[in-house]
Amino acid sequence: MKRILVTGGAGFIGSHLCKRLVRDGHDVLALDNFYTGSKENVWDLLREPNFELVRHDVIQPYWCEVDEIYNLACPASPIHYQYDPIQTTKTAVFGTFHMCGLARRTHAKILHASTSEVYGDPSVHPQPETYWGNVNPIGSRSCYDEGKRCAETLAMDYHRLHGVRTKIIRIFNTYGTHMQAHDGRVITNFIVAALRGEPITIYGDGQQTRSFQYVDDLVEGMVRMMATEDSFTGPVNLGNPAEFTMLELAEMVVRLTGSKSTIIYKPLPADDPRQRKPDITLAKSKLGWEPHITLEEGLQRVIDYFKERLGRE
Repeated sequence: MKRILVTGGAGFIGSHLCKRLVRDGHDVLALDNFYTGSKENVWDLLREPNFELVRHDVIQPYWCEVDEIYNLACPASPIHYQYDPIQTTKTAVFGTFHMCGLARRTHAKILHASTSEVYGDPSVHPQPETYWGNVNPIGSRSCYDEGKRCAETLAMDYHRLHGVRTKIIRIFNTYGTHMQAHDGRVITNFIVAALRGEPITIYGDGQQTRSFQYVDDLVEGMVRMMATEDSFTGPVNLGNPAEFTMLELAEMVVRLTGSKSTIIYKPLPADDPRQRKPDITLAKSKLGWEPHITLEEGLQRVIDYFKERLGRE
């Protein structure tokens, strides 16, 4: 049994990770300031003797004894990270700084959850880890994009300068249960609109693409990455290489929900990437990992989840 710290542990991805780690028998400490996380996401874990939830903002230092740290804390949907962009940058940078410092003091292994947003609007397709990206450093999305890029720098400098056992993953679009109905992400937007019979809004011409992975596949990749040898830092792409246009996604949601929703079009937001698809060659070779849950299967799970949640409103 390991003592494991998960920042952002009550969030969408963090809560699924905590459940996996508790199920595996580890002693799990989850930190969350509940800006986007929710106690409801980990409600069933609170009765478990090997789980603890603490309200804490990682912008401030935190002291504890741990063996491993999963650094997930940061708002990840545009509607949340653009609401207070300064806070977003501080969370990404200061939070990683404090967690790397904790890892150094406790000799813990740290996995930093970065993002495919570090690639920006890519000129290379699909995106391998060797691609340095095409990011606007002063745009409306840069608080998140550049915050995460700086956080990767910090994680690697702590590894090079202080010998911290660092792991970096780059998470591509992930979806699943525990997502918020109004978080501004495309899958939740489409599903909630479809279930309510409202128009589904596509920004741009609908031909921009994304690759969607179900959260269970991501969690498996994260656990495998943490277990790799200390000399391997990554970064490693974790995502599903199956690529879909926004129009294809909208049509699939309408079909699976049996909705009568129409599709409407609005102008594309600034700096919105035209293409996004991971090259997962490294994940396959180093982690023996690849996603297994298809988009249709995962969407059905999320549709069922939101049917139940919206029925309580």
